[in-house]
Amino acid sequence: MVELFSYPAFFYTMALVLGLCLGSFYNVCVHRYLVGASVIRPGSHCPACGHVLSWWENIPVLSYVLLGAKCRSCKGKIHWRYPAVELLSGILALLFAVKFGPTAQWLTYMVFLGIFLVAAFIDLDSFILPDVLTYPAAILALSTPLFLPVDWLETMLGGLCGAGIFLLLQQAYLRLRGIDALGTGDIKLMLSLGALVGLSLLPLMILLSALCALAIAVVYLRRPEGQGLRTAIPFGPFLCLGAVLTLLWGEDLLLMIMNL
Repeated sequence: MVELFSYPAFFYTMALVLGLCLGSFYNVCVHRYLVGASVIRPGSHCPACGHVLSWWENIPVLSYVLLGAKCRSCKGKIHWRYPAVELLSGILALLFAVKFGPTAQWLTYMVFLGIFLVAAFIDLDSFILPDVLTYPAAILALSTPLFLPVDWLETMLGGLCGAGIFLLLQQAYLRLRGIDALGTGDIKLMLSLGALVGLSLLPLMILLSALCALAIAVVYLRRPEGQGLRTAIPFGPFLCLGAVLTLLWGEDLLLMIMNL
């Protein structure tokens, strides 16, 4: 079985399938955190009517299509978040598999991808980045030099500078505008994100996060039902996206920018 992982096509396929299946579990974590329910019990069921899902109703993405985005029992609409999380989890698992291969780095980043996907979608819905996710992520990220080929100084300074910059931004915005534009959850999240990308790639990660957030903000500002410049947009998902892009292609992007 171990020898099969030496074949790229097999490993990539397994990574994709694993990512899709994990995405189904991440959906459970997101939904049950938002409603204050246990992640362990009960089993998978329709949030509207309590219908217990059969095995074929639990197939990532495919079940959503087969069911027509509706519960088989009550015909209630299935939230778009379910296939979105599953697809993102599968695609990211595949991209990181292509980048790092069957290594300890891939396994480690899979853990972080799960934490960041759950945190991002909770933040999108509630504007909250739970401590139960941000604290373990920070501890694990700052410890990565113990089991990954990364530099201690880069990791520690990346985490501390990332969190420190956002703390300063939060306090500056509070003093100038009297608005808490950056929550403490973003600061805690930056401990892990900064540690993962390292000090040298931290500015690029922040830039990518800001550009992604700006692109979405423009869409929000154009919505007639929006609140103009006071429209609240969670920043956590964009920080996670910026970190993922940096881990995948940061060095290439930085080299391209320097050449320009």
